[in-house]
Amino acid sequence: MADALQTTYNRLPVAFEYGEGAWLWDTEGRRYLDALSGIAVCGLGHAHPKIAAAIAEQAHTLIHTSNLYRVPLQEQLARRLCALGGMDQAFFCNSGAEANEAAIKLARLHGHRRGIARPKIVVMEGSFHGRTLATLSATGNARIQKGFEPLVEGFVRVPYDDPDAVAALGGDPEIAAILVEPITGEGGIRLPRPGYLQELRELATRHDWLLMLDEIQSGIGRTGQWFAFQHEEIVPDVLSLAKGLGNGVPIGASLVSGRAIDLFTPGSHGTTFGGNPLVCRAALAVLDVMQEEALCEQAARHGDVLLRLLQERLAHRPEVVEIRGRGLMLGIELDRPAAELVRRALDRGLLINVTAERVVRLLPPLITDDDQITEIADTVADIVSRFITKHKEQKVTV
Repeated sequence: MADALQTTYNRLPVAFEYGEGAWLWDTEGRRYLDALSGIAVCGLGHAHPKIAAAIAEQAHTLIHTSNLYRVPLQEQLARRLCALGGMDQAFFCNSGAEANEAAIKLARLHGHRRGIARPKIVVMEGSFHGRTLATLSATGNARIQKGFEPLVEGFVRVPYDDPDAVAALGGDPEIAAILVEPITGEGGIRLPRPGYLQELRELATRHDWLLMLDEIQSGIGRTGQWFAFQHEEIVPDVLSLAKGLGNGVPIGASLVSGRAIDLFTPGSHGTTFGGNPLVCRAALAVLDVMQEEALCEQAARHGDVLLRLLQERLAHRPEVVEIRGRGLMLGIELDRPAAELVRRALDRGLLINVTAERVVRLLPPLITDDDQITEIADTVADIVSRFITKHKEQKVTV
C-alpha cells in the first residue's frame, strides 16, 4: 500500500526482509552486499547478535520512563562518549537533525551570554545539517531549501575548506559560532586540507566563537578514529552525533565541552524519547562491540585497501575526477551526473548511493571483511567503467 505513504522518497523497487553482517536479503530471496549501511547507520552490519541481545534484554526490562527522572543507562552512555571524545557533557535526542538543532540553540545561548542580540553562525557552502527548518536553513544546498522559505535567519555562509573566508568574518561582532562537517557527507565526501579544523579551532578560540562539529555521518569510527576531528588532534566545543551510534536504533547526541558547558539549564531544551533506556542500552552495546573488535582500526585499514583498489581500477579514466575519503567513508566523483549507477549496482546485488549528483558514495559497515571489500571494489569499478563506456558510445552515435 505504497500510495498511503506521502511522497517524500523516490524509493527503489526492492524491499528487504532480513540481514546478516554486511548482507541483506530481499523479499524474493535475493542477496545484496550492503556498501551503504543505511547511510552510515549500521556500522556493525545487520542483526549483530550482541546488539540484538542487548535490545531484546532491555525491551524485556524497561523501554521508556521519561527525562523527568534519572536514566542510569543514559548517564553511563554520556560518560563513555565524553571519555572517547574528550568532551564533558551530553544531551541525547532522536536523530542527527535534533542533535544539530541543539547545537544551533547552544550557539544562540552563547551569543546572548556575550550580549549579542541576533547571534549568527558561520556555515559552509555544500554542507548538509538536516531537514528540520533550522537545520535546513543552516544547510548549504539551495535545491533542498526551495519551497520552504522563509528560512530561519542567523546563518552566514562561506566556502568549505577556506579558513581565510572564516577569518575575514572576525570583525563581525554578531558571530557566535562555526558549524562545520569534518568531512562532508551529502555534499559529496569532500575532505578538507590538513590543518583546516585546527585553523577553525584557533579562530573560534580567538573570537570567543563556539566550534561546533557535525559528525553525524563521520562519527563513531567511520573514518578510522572514533570521531573525524581526532585526525587533527583538536577538541570542539559542540559535537553532533547520530547515525552509527545506535546501529539502527534512533538516537542522537549533542556533546559539549569548555565554553559550551552549562549553557542549557532545566527547561531550556528537552525531548520526550531521547536517551531512553532502550536506545542507550543499544548504543552502549555498539561501543562495547566496537572496542572488543577494534573496529576503528579495521575501518582505517579496510578503507585504505578499498581506496587503493578503486584507484587502481578507475583513477586512469579521465571521466573520474577524483577518488577520495577517509576510512570507510569514500566517494568517487565523476565528470557527469551518475544517479543511474545506483540502479545498476542494485541489479548487480550491491547497495551504493550517489550524492551531490555525481559522487558515488560508499559507506560499508565497519565489520565488512577482506573479501567483501574486494567485491565492492570490483563491482563498483565494473559498473562505473561500463557507465562511462555507454556514455561514450551514445556521444559517438549522436
